[in-house]
Amino acid sequence: MRNRLTQLRTEKGLSQAALAELASVSRQTIISIEKGRFDPSLPLAFHLASIFGCTIEDIFDPDEKVDEE
Repeated sequence: MRNRLTQLRTEKGLSQAALAELASVSRQTIISIEKGRFDPSLPLAFHLASIFGCTIEDIFDPDEKVDEE
């Protein structure tokens, strides 16, 4: 699942650590979500959307695959 988390985080001027603290998760969780290696739980996805003032669909696109690096 592709996501725009890195873009939204950068636009808001947040580090991965700062976003992790706001979302009550580890920095490693944020890194894994940004790289497409981990799909967040529904409650976490809603919490992230709330942090950025948008919908889950604005962050995550389940129809797009992440290209392996």
